[in-house]
Order: sequence, then C-alpha cells, then structure tokens
Amino acid sequence: MCEEHLIVREKKKRRHRSYLGEISPAVPNILERNFHAEKPNEKWLTDLTEFRIPAGKVYLSSIIDCFDGMVVSWAIGTSPDAELVNTMLDDALACLPDGKRPILHTDRGYHYRWPGWISRMDGAGLIRSMSQKACCPDNAACEGFFGTLQREMFYARSWEEVSLEPFIDDLDGLLRWYMVQ
Repeated sequence: MCEEHLIVREKKKRRHRSYLGEISPAVPNILERNFHAEKPNEKWLTDLTEFRIPAGKVYLSSIIDCFDGMVVSWAIGTSPDAELVNTMLDDALACLPDGKRPILHTDRGYHYRWPGWISRMDGAGLIRSMSQKACCPDNAACEGFFGTLQREMFYARSWEEVSLEPFIDDLDGLLRWYMVQ
C-alpha cells in the first residue's frame, strides 16, 4: 500500500456519551460519606437499581435511613422515570414525623434534578445533598443495600420462567418482610 501510495480512509470513531447537560445546578455533598446518624430521620439516602430478567427490566427506587439501614419507602416500576422517584418520595414524606427534616442524599441522576423533585424537596423542607460526579462511594451505604438485596434475592435463583408482575410482587414482598425485621 505504501508503494502504491494507497491510504485507507477510516471513519472517525465517536465515543458514546450519555451526558446531555445540566438540568439544574448540583447541590453540595453535605454528607461527605458520613453515613452515621444518631437518630432516625436525620440522614436519608436514595438511588435507583435495575433488575434485568428475561421478561424485561424492573427498577427499584428506595430511600434508606442512615440510622438503622431500614427502608423508609420504595417504588417499583418498569421505567426509571420521574414518576417512580416522585412516588417514592411522596410515600416517604407521608410517613415523616412532624418537625423532621432529614438530609436526603442522592447521586447526580436526572431524576433528582427535575423541577418536580426539587419542588417536592423544598416544599417538605428537606435538605438536598448530592454525590460528586461519577463517584459511587459517595452513596456507598445505599449501593451496599442494593448489593445485598441483589445477592440475597436476585442472584440466588433463576428468573427464566418469571414474568414482570410476579417478579415485582416477589421484590415488593421481600421489602415488606425486610421492614418488619
């Protein structure tokens, strides 16, 4: 090819990037990985996790209390949308005792930066805290909960013959059982 002065034209490779810009400004990381709380409803953590089964994807959004690691509220759905996280937040606010205003720590996902989420947080007087960009350890306690849940429930069995509704029922049942333990 060199002797004939032939040049191979290559297509430029473009890296895939999911980042589409800022929806709203990020807030400071108030927790700074201090997941210890002296009493309930001081510090809450939230995130989303995905379960892939042959029948499709299921998403769990939950709030964890740093005091005892218990689930404050959760929502399960087949789409990781604003409705899922807003439902979870509304359920948590409904059981929050009067006068309690916990810090609610999230990652930088778009779910937690939508105006609807922010207005719910502000309306309830909750304090927002966010992880640094692409830094999983900043929300490690919540990630740890998801890891334990997946290890004990999800990876422990085959979901080949299970449709979405029975899977969602099993997941919801496990979380309800976990709440009373």
